[in-house]
Amino acid sequence: MSKPILVIKFGSSSITHSNGDVNEQTLEKIAAQVSSLQAEYSIVLVSSGAVAAGKASLKQYKGTLSERKAAAAVGNPLLIAKYNHYFQKYGISIAQSLCERHHFSKRESFLQLKETYQELWRNDIIPIANENDVVSNVELKFSDNDELATLIATGFGAEKLLISTSVGGLLDEQGQIIRHVPEINASILDVVNTDTSSTGLGGMISKLTFTRLATRMGIKVVIFGLDQANGIIDALHENIGTVFEPQTATLSARQKWLASGSVITGRIVLDKGAVKAIQNRKSLLSVGVLEYIGDFEKGEVVEMLDPQQNPVAVARARYSKAELVNSSESKEVANADDIVVY
Repeated sequence: MSKPILVIKFGSSSITHSNGDVNEQTLEKIAAQVSSLQAEYSIVLVSSGAVAAGKASLKQYKGTLSERKAAAAVGNPLLIAKYNHYFQKYGISIAQSLCERHHFSKRESFLQLKETYQELWRNDIIPIANENDVVSNVELKFSDNDELATLIATGFGAEKLLISTSVGGLLDEQGQIIRHVPEINASILDVVNTDTSSTGLGGMISKLTFTRLATRMGIKVVIFGLDQANGIIDALHENIGTVFEPQTATLSARQKWLASGSVITGRIVLDKGAVKAIQNRKSLLSVGVLEYIGDFEKGEVVEMLDPQQNPVAVARARYSKAELVNSSESKEVANADDIVVY
């Protein structure tokens, strides 16, 4: 694509009132600001709020999985209709994109999704993504829309990822916004308040988890608030919120997908020598494996752990676990081209 990609994520608490009603003033601000950016960026909006918007229609809603699915079924058309109303004022068409985990875990499905988005952008249409809660399997759900936004940003090679939050950014112990974070480390994680909002699933710890992944993939992230009249524009220009600097990343598009979008089916514990080898961009041989955890088949994605079982890399397995365990000779468990070191 000729234009850089911009992903903007809105949480439930940012776009709905506490009773679940869509905050139309906020949607109007979003449409006004995003429409002014369309000439410069290929934009994806990731929007929560469907469950919040639909739950009032359910009798004695308690938040069970089946009730959340039903609420999403009601709320999705309500939410997208509101978005469409405000974007039409600026002559912009939108498209609903209900995503499931397998759209990212299977590379063929991911590439089809990417092609669809590119076709939408060629026609000046803005996709609005959300999880397909109605049919998503609980085993393969996104943890929340922070993850979905990150997978889109990393998989598509976005220039920036903007994540809205009701508190306006990452707060320090005095409740003040930390304006700049060169790298997410233990000292940054120590200041996180683990509370979540009344409407959303995630909290700041979730946002930091996926922000760290995005920055490691070379994407700049800004966590910001929508309270200001031009919050999105100001966040894009790094005038508000918390700015997280991207780390140096030289991964190919395929390696970025492997590191961020694939579902891990098994784990492999490596000895110290094997850990050093893969960190030096070498292939993994079975002689360096201490233990295989879980079942995996040839071609599936596995996570590599050091002897203390700390994650060090992900890789696509060249053999199934059964083939590796039952072999009397050393095998190449994963080729260097299929290993992404964290």
